[in-house]
Amino acid sequence: MILNFISNILILISLLGCKENVNLQSGSQGKNDSIKIPSNTNPDIPIGLQKLLKAYPDFLDSADENTLYWKDGTTMIYDDGKEKTFDEMLDNPDLEDMFNIEYPKGDWTPPPGENFDPGRIRYDPFFKKMYGNSASEVSGNMVTFVWMPESVGLKLQANKMNGVAEKLEQIGKEFDNLPDNLKKYVTSSAGIFNWRTIAGTDRLSTHSFAIAIDINTKFSDYWRWAKNLKYKNQIPQEIWEVFEKHGFIWGGKWYHYDTMHFEYRPELLN
Repeated sequence: MILNFISNILILISLLGCKENVNLQSGSQGKNDSIKIPSNTNPDIPIGLQKLLKAYPDFLDSADENTLYWKDGTTMIYDDGKEKTFDEMLDNPDLEDMFNIEYPKGDWTPPPGENFDPGRIRYDPFFKKMYGNSASEVSGNMVTFVWMPESVGLKLQANKMNGVAEKLEQIGKEFDNLPDNLKKYVTSSAGIFNWRTIAGTDRLSTHSFAIAIDINTKFSDYWRWAKNLKYKNQIPQEIWEVFEKHGFIWGGKWYHYDTMHFEYRPELLN
């Protein structure tokens, strides 16, 4: 009698456990509903692909272990499997190479180490597909916004994709509230859109896609202008932290420093 009673209890416990497992797997409504895991957070997906999916939800659909899937059905290989030097990554990168150097968001200690250039490695086909494959295509995606409307009122144009122009407008509004000793760094712009290669290279500048802005050159330092790589910077932290908050990385954190330069690269900041 006692053995039969114990046996029945064990069977009942087993059945209840099976029912609970079925509810978890099916995602049934109720207290277990929050346990469902979104497919895009699959731990087998490289962290770089996860960052891209998070940064560009309007364009990107999903990913697997080595493929990025766009919403229009386009696919891109993440890792081409090739070992590369720093220069080779600059000239012939894949998507994975863009994440080879981690961007130091927020406070940091200069100078950057040799070839510490987070963000300078860019896979052009990715940006061409997203922002425009030619000067005319990019121009068709540009909209006008007002930079620092309360104190400067400068009309500029930037790419509307991913809300880049809108974010730049918001940055300018925040700069309106800066004290005068900080406003001087951003009251003028050296430009946003210019379909061109980077000086001394065959690589397209992010200015080609109208997703980068150069601020006041009067207070800027650039390694090519200086003709050396001895780090220099005049831009205060209060300026580049605002840009970073809105998804823009700063060229002042590069070994090949370009302190006037900010480009929209949210995948490196999330």
